[in-house]
Amino acid sequence: MRPVIINADMGEAFGLHTFGHDAALLPLVDTVNVACGFHSGDPSTMRATVAAAAEAGVSVGAHPGLPDLVGFGRREMVVSPDQLRDIVAYQVGALEAFLRSEGAALHHLKPHGSMYGMVARDAELMGAVCDVAAEAGVGVFGMPGTAHETVARERGVAFTAEFYVDLAYRGDGSLAIVARPGATDPQLAAARARGALVDGTTRAITGEELDVRVESICVHSDTPNAPDVAAAVRAVVDDAAAT
Repeated sequence: MRPVIINADMGEAFGLHTFGHDAALLPLVDTVNVACGFHSGDPSTMRATVAAAAEAGVSVGAHPGLPDLVGFGRREMVVSPDQLRDIVAYQVGALEAFLRSEGAALHHLKPHGSMYGMVARDAELMGAVCDVAAEAGVGVFGMPGTAHETVARERGVAFTAEFYVDLAYRGDGSLAIVARPGATDPQLAAARARGALVDGTTRAITGEELDVRVESICVHSDTPNAPDVAAAVRAVVDDAAAT
């Protein structure tokens, strides 16, 4: 059984306009998903985020989004598998350039926002993501039991099952994505993490108990109290690893 790792989305900024708690989160996470420019993240922010992660000894994954700066990549778009492949490859290539300058390698690929949901439901679109991951020689992070996992397995791409402590789950197991994230009670986040790790379950917003599998827990950096959430989850993960 692989140890459970904590991941966080980072580099979601433009120039002076920042949206996350990247510096405070780096000591608390194991790997980061860096925005690659289409939903957020200008070149200088990408460079600085990669450099900070390298200094902290944290691995870096690509977090490509849909080309929708105004909607922060959280609005669905109609794209073909070929178009999505190019959208993802373009962003991954940009991040790899900054990784090379730091002597670091790409760790994984994790789609952002609405792209994440779209490829969870559509095997052909997920195949396009896997094309890029396979070419880069990395695995993908995603939702277990969806096209994220089934297509990755079919294609021989390593898959890491994610669990979210700062987003609610719907009764069908999908995530309830919000345009503007609010604060998450750290104790609630810890309870969700403990339930997933110990019992393999979580509670949907409509009351259903859902079976979950977790190999990585995501903490979003743009949650207002993200460092407190990450610290609470870190304690749960470390405690679980020690028992």
